[in-house]
Amino acid sequence: MHVAVVGGGIVGVASAYELAVRGADVTLFERGSLGAGSTDRALGGIRAQFSTHTNVELSVASIEVWDEFEERFGVDIDRRQTGYLFVTRDGDTADVFADQVAIQNEYGVESRTVSPEEATELCSGLRADEFVAGTYCPDDSFADPHLALQGYARSAREEGVEIRTNTPAAGLDPRESGVRVELADDPGGSVTVDAAVNAAGAWAPRLAETAGYDLPIVPHRRQTAVVEPERPVPESDPLVIDADTTAHFRPERDGRALVGGHFSETDPVVDADRFSETPDTDWAVEAVERAGEVADYFGPESCLAGGWAGLYAVTPDHHAIVEESVPGVVTAAGFSGHGFQHAPATARVVAELVLDGESSTVDVSGLDRGRFERGEGPTERNVA
Repeated sequence: MHVAVVGGGIVGVASAYELAVRGADVTLFERGSLGAGSTDRALGGIRAQFSTHTNVELSVASIEVWDEFEERFGVDIDRRQTGYLFVTRDGDTADVFADQVAIQNEYGVESRTVSPEEATELCSGLRADEFVAGTYCPDDSFADPHLALQGYARSAREEGVEIRTNTPAAGLDPRESGVRVELADDPGGSVTVDAAVNAAGAWAPRLAETAGYDLPIVPHRRQTAVVEPERPVPESDPLVIDADTTAHFRPERDGRALVGGHFSETDPVVDADRFSETPDTDWAVEAVERAGEVADYFGPESCLAGGWAGLYAVTPDHHAIVEESVPGVVTAAGFSGHGFQHAPATARVVAELVLDGESSTVDVSGLDRGRFERGEGPTERNVA
């Protein structure tokens, strides 16, 4: 079977790899360079602390791969397993935290609720008096998305995947004889395959439209600041998320921190082809101030040392769309910021959908786009 994968982020490249491992003849089309869409701008978080069964399952199945990634792919992805710490000031959210931990524990995740005092043992700079409760999982981690992508890409090539960068796909045309992939820079050229995978991230809706279906995915700009705090953030600190404001930070090398969060009351849809990749100064100032409300590492003397902005491909319920959308075309997009960490499990699911007609790694039947019309399924709450 010849399969075309459109999208050279980590979901697309990992899917191409898993398809090739199972014997498919795979060609991957990427409009620019590998990872140039969202992967190279990801924060690199890998966690199981989600609020819904499906996302926890995707995490658990993915972490099995992340745990053996260096041995399997021969690449050190600079993974640091210091955990994730969520904190809240709100009693109702604290109750929700407890419910979420119960869901996570069902799947063997070793998350737990923590008191503010216990949380300060994990993050010494935490302003414990500000919060009423938290949750922590020691197995949560973060890694370098670019290194992980390169590991998948190298292994995909070794399995025979043809990776065609700087080759934008203009459209997908499903037919009885297969799926024709139209190439944007070659109006007279096309490639006909047995099946195609739409893993184009924020650009997935455009590709879907050419194939005759709609995707409720919109691109939102998210920013990250590299900060030199007033006092160094220990490298042993977890990635800390203020669930009330979305402010978050994680340690970098040499005492620096990566700081993020979305604080605006509005969240305009942006043009995926035209957005600033540089953080806004006003946003960076507010991000540091919000981080300073969480931990005393940050204050007026903190300095901005760099940063970047990228895209979240967001669905209404902050879950991905993973399905066979029309005969011969499988979609894996709309991860709402969780694409990097869920890529390993998603890739296996994609291979199963293409080659077997159904998934066995994780039950993704609830991730079809029809759920929005049916009004089914919960919204993922743990989005930063």
